[in-house]
Amino acid sequence: MGDGDGDDIYTEPDGDPDTLARLGPLAPMAGSFEGTRGSDIHPAVGGDERDEFHERYDLQPIDRQTNGPQLFYGLRYHTHIVRPGEVETFHDQVGYWLWEPEASTVTFTLAIPRGQVLLASGRVDAGATQFELTATLGSDMHGILSNPFLDANFRTVSFWMRVTVESGEVWSYEEVSMLEIPGRNGPVTHRDANTLHRVAPPGPNPLARLPTSH
Repeated sequence: MGDGDGDDIYTEPDGDPDTLARLGPLAPMAGSFEGTRGSDIHPAVGGDERDEFHERYDLQPIDRQTNGPQLFYGLRYHTHIVRPGEVETFHDQVGYWLWEPEASTVTFTLAIPRGQVLLASGRVDAGATQFELTATLGSDMHGILSNPFLDANFRTVSFWMRVTVESGEVWSYEEVSMLEIPGRNGPVTHRDANTLHRVAPPGPNPLARLPTSH
């Protein structure tokens, strides 16, 4: 997809109706996963605090998506996290993992019910088993937006995430967010990590279920 005068920015490619066959580096992440040894290190009164957590991470294929000639294959996800032995939600998050084959790019969206959204991205080889994504406050393309309270008191200035596919059934992640907090000297680190094991396979995306798509 070019950006010069006269380029066609409207015509959509046909793509493949079977998203699961076209997910590139995201393919091993499709399905339902659980991890019981998550680690969360976050700022607290007087310093940092560490929590362990249990996580359920569901990733299901969506139909191909287009912006004119731009083509994505992706997974819609929901991750739900609790502390061991507790019922109350510790963290809840929804969004999309998107693979753009033409640009060899993974894009990750995040929305949490504390009033924050994020768009991160990174260049990734189609067969990669490890990749990194980043977002920066103030970026017009891969940025971070927070509600007024978070922006004033716990401003997230950058986000970094590394995904490692350990096998066809296991993947792990590490996330680092850098925060600006009144009264703290310099950026403060918020770090999360977990290893996730598949507990259920993904279902096909809606378009792939149609008899005419085969």
